[in-house]
Amino acid sequence: MEGKRIPGPMIALLSDYISANETHASMDSLFLYADAPGEPPEGSKAVKAQEWLRRVNKESVSPLATLGRLIEGYMEAEITSQEVDWFTGSVNPSREQVFQDKAKAVLSKYGLTYLVGGIISEGGGPVSKSLADVIHGRDIPALELEFERALKNIENSPRESVSAACNILETLFKVYIHDEGLVMPSKMDLQSVWKVVREEMGFNASLVEDNDLKKIISGVFSTVDGIGSLRSHASSAHGQGRNAYRLKPRHARLAVNSAHTLALFFIESWDDRS
Repeated sequence: MEGKRIPGPMIALLSDYISANETHASMDSLFLYADAPGEPPEGSKAVKAQEWLRRVNKESVSPLATLGRLIEGYMEAEITSQEVDWFTGSVNPSREQVFQDKAKAVLSKYGLTYLVGGIISEGGGPVSKSLADVIHGRDIPALELEFERALKNIENSPRESVSAACNILETLFKVYIHDEGLVMPSKMDLQSVWKVVREEMGFNASLVEDNDLKKIISGVFSTVDGIGSLRSHASSAHGQGRNAYRLKPRHARLAVNSAHTLALFFIESWDDRS
């Protein structure tokens, strides 16, 4: 099945940026490195870049994989300087920063997320973006690692993605138990650590007065058991036995987005309590 296409606004943004920062020779090298199909198109640098990106959409099996390789160097360029307007004296963001911010905004609009290493993930919606902003501000490397592993494996390795989705919650709950000085359970699987933090945080749907909110909270909390069980039965964390689950990207995306929703709610509740 052909992969998702590069959004039109991203083609326009990238074409302008590449033409302003590359020579014809370096542009050819970059597109060939990214596995863009065919020979370099004729025309100016801007026209060449735009035509080649449109060809990627038409002919490549995975256009987003090519896009990821094309923008990797730009998205991960270190921002070391700012530009000063000589007339007004005001400090403006550097070209690199402007491009990175615009690229992230365009990708987010189309339900896409850039991950370190030239990966464009289709799994990251608004909740994932909010969770990314939250966890990047905390010193929990293992959580960041599982967050990226969950998103970048949705399409090509759903089992790996489900395993990471479970690990996001498991890691977060273990960090809470450690930081709050609670007793770690003897069995440290997801359901066991969840039981400890759920009791400590007072997560009990029966205590919620609003019936509609109660239903939502009950449903969200039940996803913990579902995600934990799915990892045991269908992820890469365990052997499959005779009857293997046929996980598809949509199943992994459901597990990942559910885990992100619960993780964000938990962190916000933790902060609110503090």
